[in-house]
Amino acid sequence: MAGTVESKLQGLGVALKQAPAPVANYVPCVRTGNLLMVSGQLCFDDDGKLAAQGQLGGGVSIEDGQKAARACAVNLLAQVKAAIGDLDRVVRVVRLGGFINSAPGFLDGPKVMNGASDLMVAAFGDKGKHARTTVGVAALPANATVEVEGLFEVS
Repeated sequence: MAGTVESKLQGLGVALKQAPAPVANYVPCVRTGNLLMVSGQLCFDDDGKLAAQGQLGGGVSIEDGQKAARACAVNLLAQVKAAIGDLDRVVRVVRLGGFINSAPGFLDGPKVMNGASDLMVAAFGDKGKHARTTVGVAALPANATVEVEGLFEVS
């Protein structure tokens, strides 16, 4: 039976899939005390394909970037669920870090990152409001448009 957070996600049309496996020499999550750090997640969609490829400001729209950031957030939540078993055990979304594949001069990375932030707030309410960093980068693995990492307080 889905908990409160997963029910909210289902209401938003989000069904968590199996958490993506690491593609290099790292682990998906590290827990220390009540903090769970989730490694950067690319914007893979439900079909295992990138939700968007390429650079913002170089052919990818802000709206497509926001969808990609939301896909990253869904993958973050899948990792959290795999690590702790129940999203209702998230006490707080502490921080998100967003990496936006950006063409030179693209300045709207924060608008793109709202795709991830908005999902956290919709899923967790006030507990989903978080600190955030958004960084424009020249490239991401597989030419993904967005990558997002997260820090969660869990019980």
